[in-house]
Amino acid sequence: MRVKSSVQKRKALKRLLKQAEGYRGGRHRLNRTVQEAVERGMRFATHGKKRKKRDFRQIWIARVRAAAELHDMNYHEMIHGLIVAQVKLNRKMLAEVAIHDPAAFAKLADLARSSAKAA
Repeated sequence: MRVKSSVQKRKALKRLLKQAEGYRGGRHRLNRTVQEAVERGMRFATHGKKRKKRDFRQIWIARVRAAAELHDMNYHEMIHGLIVAQVKLNRKMLAEVAIHDPAAFAKLADLARSSAKAA
């Protein structure tokens, strides 16, 4: 007796159709077009996830740079001074401190300035 694969094929198609909800025209209706559209969308989603990490890092650096300039330092001096002082804050946390707690950021800037001069 031969085994038919219609159940598995239907399941795979339903999964694709579910992913293609909201697409227009045949892109949410026709098997091959749905498959191509979903595959292409997944490629863009992967690219977008990687791009998002890059974009957020740029935003954090810009915020730290702006806050450092308020304390007469540039970004490079700030980061170098913090590394020498062995402060283990990443750029995201530095940006958050710069926005929400300017007094603490001022202390970090002073620490970075003093430790960079000592090194």
